[in-house]
Amino acid sequence: MEQKNTFAISFYQRVDKIDSEKTAPIFMRITVNGERADISINRRIHIERWEDGKVKGTSTEAKNLNQYLDSLKTKIYEIQRYYIDRNELVSAGKVKNRYLGKDIKTKTLVEVFEYHNKQMYGLIGKDFSVATHQRYVTTLKHTKEFMQKIYKCSDMSLSELKYEFITNFEHYLKTVRNCEHNSTLKYLRNFRKIINLALKNEWLEKDPFMKYTCRFEEIERGYLTQKELNALENKEILIPRLDIVRDIFVFSCYTGLAYAEVVKLSKEHLKIGIDGEKWIHIIRTKTEKKSIIPLLPKALEIIEKYQNHPQSGTKVNILPILSNQKMNAYLKELAVICEIQKDLTYHLARHTFATTVTLTNGVPIESVSAMLGHKSIRTTQIYSKVVEQKVGNDMAMLKQKLTINQQQNDKQAEH
Repeated sequence: MEQKNTFAISFYQRVDKIDSEKTAPIFMRITVNGERADISINRRIHIERWEDGKVKGTSTEAKNLNQYLDSLKTKIYEIQRYYIDRNELVSAGKVKNRYLGKDIKTKTLVEVFEYHNKQMYGLIGKDFSVATHQRYVTTLKHTKEFMQKIYKCSDMSLSELKYEFITNFEHYLKTVRNCEHNSTLKYLRNFRKIINLALKNEWLEKDPFMKYTCRFEEIERGYLTQKELNALENKEILIPRLDIVRDIFVFSCYTGLAYAEVVKLSKEHLKIGIDGEKWIHIIRTKTEKKSIIPLLPKALEIIEKYQNHPQSGTKVNILPILSNQKMNAYLKELAVICEIQKDLTYHLARHTFATTVTLTNGVPIESVSAMLGHKSIRTTQIYSKVVEQKVGNDMAMLKQKLTINQQQNDKQAEH
């Protein structure tokens, strides 16, 4: 025979705890299949006013206390329904713990964020780079400052995170932190990963990002045209520090390497490729994806130029690279000297390699993506949108060819 489950809620007085005024505390008893669990409701009443599990009389105090007892009974039945809906075993102790909040693993936002960052730190060099970990450290810093300024607290329970928190955080990043739109979304993307971690671990029931939508704005990738690159290459530079900076920048224009890769470039990264020529094999710092780049003559020429330089030509560095800050500062001077009307920064060299040096000259986008070390070809396609010059040149050649063909056909028709 199937066992019938029993569930009951009752209230009683602990007369063994009577005080000098003859009041005793009221307890709630939960009984499930004969198992009991008692909970103090933190109320006392005179022993003569208590009868059959409720307060006697029609006074306002009696009515209010009896209504409170009914509300407690309703909460207990809701907890019972919670477990039944999840096909979980219902027990008196389990219901009591949930009522008291002891079964709920309350976690805070900072606690989960620090847990994530600690896990990520342990995987640096395996699944993550130092730079990636630092971005999450920075996001946590901004999150703490945001909570302190807007909510006047240093931490919040995960259950307190609502849609409003996300939109307020976005507004804070854009106004107080003065972040650009895309930079703001990158911080929010990092923050969302923490929320997803909490959801997957069932530390958070509802996703505060559920109704949040915001898209990255497309930005135009700056790059040097062939004319500007030629001007930079051919300009006679008499100041040694600017000459070095120019050469290293041009080197990146012909290799696509970012500053982080050039600064660690050593002889160990130079390999003989399948064509018998020198290639660069290096792991990108940002994506930790391998870049394999055949050395173009100009890049090889720059390496050879500095092979005996006191700051390069060693196993450690093959180029006399300066700090990123100095490089960008000196590039501003070079832009003026070479009459380049653009904000010349080091990363512009990588964009120039993608557009002017490779895609514009017909190198397939798949090959460009591999050399740039992109994880997805979709990232490389951003550059393909800016090679209108190549499209224009190709179509101009086609028009010229069609015109010549038409003229030849017309002449043949005349004869």
